[in-house]
Amino acid sequence: MAEKKAFVTGHPIAHSRSPKIHGYWLAKYGIDGSYEAIDVAPADFAAFLKSLGENGYRGGNVTIPHKEAAFAGVARRDHAADEIGAVNTLWFEDGILCGGNTDGYGFAANLDEHAPGWAANGPAVVLGAGGASRAVIHALKERGVKDIRIVNRTLARAEELSRHFGAGVSAHGAGALSELLADAGLLINTTSLGMHGDATLSADPAGLPDHAIVTDIVYVPLETPLLAAARARGLKTVDGLGMLLHQAVPGFERWFGRKPEVTPELRRMIVADIEGR
Repeated sequence: MAEKKAFVTGHPIAHSRSPKIHGYWLAKYGIDGSYEAIDVAPADFAAFLKSLGENGYRGGNVTIPHKEAAFAGVARRDHAADEIGAVNTLWFEDGILCGGNTDGYGFAANLDEHAPGWAANGPAVVLGAGGASRAVIHALKERGVKDIRIVNRTLARAEELSRHFGAGVSAHGAGALSELLADAGLLINTTSLGMHGDATLSADPAGLPDHAIVTDIVYVPLETPLLAAARARGLKTVDGLGMLLHQAVPGFERWFGRKPEVTPELRRMIVADIEGR
């Protein structure tokens, strides 16, 4: 039987930790399979999609800058992809290329693991109105959070998301943040603030209630300035690495036929890689 093959594609792609995650699972479960990183330039992406079947791939992951092109290039999409407007996971069904989005699933599963019952903690304040915030808002709505407040420097982008997601999702400029935090039970940073040693605080958690949970989808560094400030304030914090690990689960199950576990050992391995150990 042919080896089961999957991939991650982006441009650039050398930094991706997906091969380490999937490689760990392939070895752990003794599966005859491979998972490789493939750098594809935007101009070549449509041709790359068309060649997947003949090259023996069962599917793969898609990252920046190809998520929107993958959304347009598949024959079928799941509900999450339609809501988020991007595809990060590809697979074949009856020879037809399908696309889904597991980012919202990964976000929710990370909070399920580290802050059980989190969805009952709303209202939620979401910082940022980019692609990542769409996945987070989708997850919040799926879990029944009724009051979701998007805060973005460019109000028009937040308003666009508010219209897209409908009831219970409101748009606000940065000036409204402190007022919005006063009764919020969830604070989620989806911006790049705090990444790679950027000391900028995306929000001041001092104004949050004592029961609030603070999470950041940035995972380099693992403890962003926002999470450090929230921890110092005594609040529950959840870092962004679990979102990366959990979003990989559905794809692996589709391509290799086994639902993998996000284990402490896997997390330690990726943390060591992030920290260059």
